[in-house]
Amino acid sequence: MTGRLQDTVALVTGASSGIGEATARALAAEGAAVALVARRRDRLEKLAEALRADGATALVVEADITDQQQATDAVDRVVTGLGRLDTVVNNAGLMLIGPVADAPAGEWERMLDVNVQGLLHITRAALPHLRGAAQDSPRRVADLVNISSTAGRVARPGTAVYNLTKFGVNAFSEALRQELLPDRVRVSVVEPGTVDTELGSHVRDGLREAIHRQTAEMEMLRPEDIADAVAYIVTRERRVAVNEMLVRAGEQTW
Repeated sequence: MTGRLQDTVALVTGASSGIGEATARALAAEGAAVALVARRRDRLEKLAEALRADGATALVVEADITDQQQATDAVDRVVTGLGRLDTVVNNAGLMLIGPVADAPAGEWERMLDVNVQGLLHITRAALPHLRGAAQDSPRRVADLVNISSTAGRVARPGTAVYNLTKFGVNAFSEALRQELLPDRVRVSVVEPGTVDTELGSHVRDGLREAIHRQTAEMEMLRPEDIADAVAYIVTRERRVAVNEMLVRAGEQTW
């Protein structure tokens, strides 16, 4: 397998389904060896088998990235197993929405743990390796891509804490981008609109039906559409940095 990411290694969190799975496939198609990080090992193994059948190199890393030690160990296993780390896609996410006053105990903490803490844990562990990759790879650049949301740009009733996490991801990404400019580690944020994934299944039953009614007549984005955006970002030449990409469904107004 050859491609623009040949001889590089990419780590994708939340790779067991949806955007993460599609992104792993897209990066593998560009020649990267891919490390698949998530909690659902059975799904990761199935994806890895499919990628290997197509000639790609895939490493399964079962980990709960909300735990700092597991996240650090996951990055270490990738570097040990695949030899380096050139690209990180922080994709793992959780969307639990509803009015603030009615939120069950624990929902906010779960979103903060996955959407913020998990991203921070992986980023902290990966940065030394990304800095090194930017210095010693033929491409002379490395990439950190954070998957945010339109909810990181537009606040709406019923999504306050989800907005909080995604606005935070956007702000963190921009500040980190500026910090890493001298190291040639590009930091990018991708903001998907309404995508047909399992994300909506995390929502409470009554709210799930409301979301379905809102999107029933809409042609939603597919995970592959966001994976295309990620692949575009990380395959640019060293002189090009795509800092932010907003990808909405064609009929989406918010």
